[in-house]
Amino acid sequence: MSNVIVRPPIAGDYAAWLPLWRGYQTFYKVDLPEATTQITWTRLLDPAEPMHLALAEIDHRIVGMVHFIEHRSCWSPLNSLYLQDLFTAADVRGRGVGRALIEYVYGQAPRLGAGKVHWLTHETNTQAMILYDQVADKPGFVQYRKNL
Repeated sequence: MSNVIVRPPIAGDYAAWLPLWRGYQTFYKVDLPEATTQITWTRLLDPAEPMHLALAEIDHRIVGMVHFIEHRSCWSPLNSLYLQDLFTAADVRGRGVGRALIEYVYGQAPRLGAGKVHWLTHETNTQAMILYDQVADKPGFVQYRKNL
C-alpha cells in the first residue's frame, strides 16, 4: 500500500469531499439534490449521528472517501456497520486506497460495538469486486427494494 493515510473528516474538508461524493454519484448514475448533499455532510460531521466518514490522503491530497453507518441487528447483540459508499479518485485506483478505507472501517468496528461490517455493490462493479473478494466474504444474498 502506498503512503495512504485514512482519517476522520474536519469541517474544512467539504471542498475536497464534494468531488468524491459527486464522482460516486456519477459512477452510479444518480444526481442527488443539493439539499441531500448538505444534510449528508452535516450528519457525517455530527458525533451524535450513527453516520461516519473517513477520508484517504496521499501526499496531503484527499483521494478517497468511505461512508459507514451503525445499525442494530436482530441476529447479534452487537451492532453492525453498513459500509454505504466507497469511492477513490480515478488516478489513484490500484494503489491501496480502497483497501485502506475498508480496513479503517474494520478498525472502527470494535470501538463502535460492531461485530460485522457489510456492504453492497452493483453487479457491474467488477473492478471493485476484485478487491472485495480479497477482503470480505460474499454470502450470496440478493437485495430487493422498493423506493417509497
